[in-house]
Amino acid sequence: MDWDDLRIFLAVARTESLSAAGKRLKVDPATVGRRIARLEEATGARLFAKSPQGYALTEEGTRLVPHAEAAERATLGAGESLSGPGGLTGQIRIGAPDGCANYLLPQVLARICDANPGLEVQIVALPRVFNLSKREADMAIAVSRPEAGRLTVQKLTDYQLHLAASRAYLAAHPFRGPEDLRHHRFVGYIPDMIFDKELDYLAEIGAGPATLTSNSVSVQLNWLRHGAGIGIVHDFALPTAPELVRVIPDRIHLTRAFWLIRHEGDGRLDRLNRFADQLTGEVRAEMARLEGAVRSAETQA
Repeated sequence: MDWDDLRIFLAVARTESLSAAGKRLKVDPATVGRRIARLEEATGARLFAKSPQGYALTEEGTRLVPHAEAAERATLGAGESLSGPGGLTGQIRIGAPDGCANYLLPQVLARICDANPGLEVQIVALPRVFNLSKREADMAIAVSRPEAGRLTVQKLTDYQLHLAASRAYLAAHPFRGPEDLRHHRFVGYIPDMIFDKELDYLAEIGAGPATLTSNSVSVQLNWLRHGAGIGIVHDFALPTAPELVRVIPDRIHLTRAFWLIRHEGDGRLDRLNRFADQLTGEVRAEMARLEGAVRSAETQA
């Protein structure tokens, strides 16, 4: 069985489309279709069922996936063994929720790339859970630990969130304590677009519903910066928004965690293991620096 045919098979299985697989592999969709037909002829099995929704794996195709992924890992591992134990090279794509992607990962990954000039990193910032089985990313950061799937999971770091508002908003709308929550305009997530229960902050503190809502942390932060209301903010994002101050941080605060998620079989790939180790160390150091800066600024105020 030809590895290149298996590579194309995996791309179609993950994208459920000849054109999307061709785009990912930089191959003409017609060529992808011919290669799938050749593989089906070689195996004597129908691997995909075509429907208006795309190409879905058949039972035989589903059974072939773990073998194709094993061949993929073996090929990647062989390349790594020949490249030696030097600096990290090649492309790594990491998926993350947009708060992490905007306010934590850029400086962390810049330092990792400075130390590894041959490394290319892509951040995919999307407000949803990533599907690693379809190889949307090499690894992903999530706000809750997955309970199912062929995955390896490790905690990256805890982080803190607090109520925050601009000084201008608080000057016009004084906040005395939790009993005032119902009198303020809240900024938060669009309720039916909360993709993880860990993000339902306002329900947890007994506030809301939010009047100004977005699925984007960055949009919410900018509303708060412009004095639109009050909302829950990641402490690590506050250094980028000097207009904001934490509100009764000793009485209302939340703790969450970021989890690094990888495909189970990738644990044998030295390059991804070394990247994960560097990412974990840098994220923890950066989180300590940013949250420490927030506490220090409040002490000096």
